[in-house]
Amino acid sequence: MLQPGLYHILFISTALFFIGVYGFFTRRNLITVLMSVELVLNSVNLNFIAFNKYLWADKLDGLFFTIFIIAIAAAEAAVAIAIIINLYRSHHSIDVERAEEMKF
Repeated sequence: MLQPGLYHILFISTALFFIGVYGFFTRRNLITVLMSVELVLNSVNLNFIAFNKYLWADKLDGLFFTIFIIAIAAAEAAVAIAIIINLYRSHHSIDVERAEEMKF
């Protein structure tokens, strides 16, 4: 069975990163913006795992960074969902453009 090389994994990671950045800058729904940020974080995780496997296979630094990023992403998602729920309760919308008082 053919295993993917470093370039294949980096290509997938780059695609995930740019899809996430595109979604972050073009979407107006806060949930899709949150999902775009998660895509960017997952592309970084994929890079850490790939470089750890192909460059320093005997070390676990990339895995520890990935676990740390997953924990931070879970906390970020919990806080973001709480903000989204609070915003929906007060404005009855989760549109980024309608959240005027959160800009300052």
